[in-house]
Amino acid sequence: MLGRRILRIKAFKTVYSFAENRSMTLKEAAAQLNKSCEATRDLYLLMLSLPVAVTAEALSRIEAARGKFNPTEEERHPNLRFTNNSIARILGNDTEFNSILKKKKFSWDQSDVLLRHLYENLKQRDYYRRYMEAPECTPRMDAQLWVKFFEQELVDNPDLEPILEDMSIWWNDDLAYALTRACKTVEDLAKGKQWEMPELYQSDMKDAPGLDDDSAFVHKLVERAVAGYDRYCESIAQRTPKWDLSRICTTDLVLIACGLAEWELYPQTPVKIIINEYVEIAKFYSTPESRAFVNGILDKLINK
Repeated sequence: MLGRRILRIKAFKTVYSFAENRSMTLKEAAAQLNKSCEATRDLYLLMLSLPVAVTAEALSRIEAARGKFNPTEEERHPNLRFTNNSIARILGNDTEFNSILKKKKFSWDQSDVLLRHLYENLKQRDYYRRYMEAPECTPRMDAQLWVKFFEQELVDNPDLEPILEDMSIWWNDDLAYALTRACKTVEDLAKGKQWEMPELYQSDMKDAPGLDDDSAFVHKLVERAVAGYDRYCESIAQRTPKWDLSRICTTDLVLIACGLAEWELYPQTPVKIIINEYVEIAKFYSTPESRAFVNGILDKLINK
């Protein structure tokens, strides 16, 4: 499930925690890394359960309208295409999926405001209207609806953000990745594939043969970066004689340390790829000037 890009981000965050708390041991760093990786899969599971919850909210609203003293004709005979969508039905009936959710105590039962807003917003979307008015309905169309929902309704959602923050401190910045995986899952379900709990690391997945061991990659990366952090900082200081090391932001120091650690561990990886990966991470987690700084220092140190 987790590919190399997000694993590098997980490693960077773990090493950053070490840099900010130098009393952290390698064992503690490894434990934090494991929690961070597992949390991304947990977030995927929670997001994948939303189609069932939103569909249930829609059905509840329809039943309430039918029970009114004087319902309209539309309320008496509602369009049930959305409430009968195949994706929610498959997930809602999947014993293993729901057993895992129950074991992890993942539920949207206490998030009625969020579900109400999600359903109300969904009904206003053009893609929802086209879905409801289409002359036919197929599992593929059901999946496309949920893909659009995942892509457009959840990122930067003001109702969802505080819920996720309360549920886990590890879910910062992981939502987009978890939603991407959820999109892939609903597309597979529409093709008739049965849901299976995804392996934590991409290299362990059945549809990813031949990949190197991702678990070993990220754990070795953190171990090497933590163990060699002071050495890497000294190398950076030698290459930046006009700068006091304390003036360089910790984020940049950690990114460079991770890049050097990966280069030492995997010298067969093209240098350009390693540098580009950490420059990309710098775009999101450091200052506007950090891209050039990380790129330049890594290039000098590795070539040296």
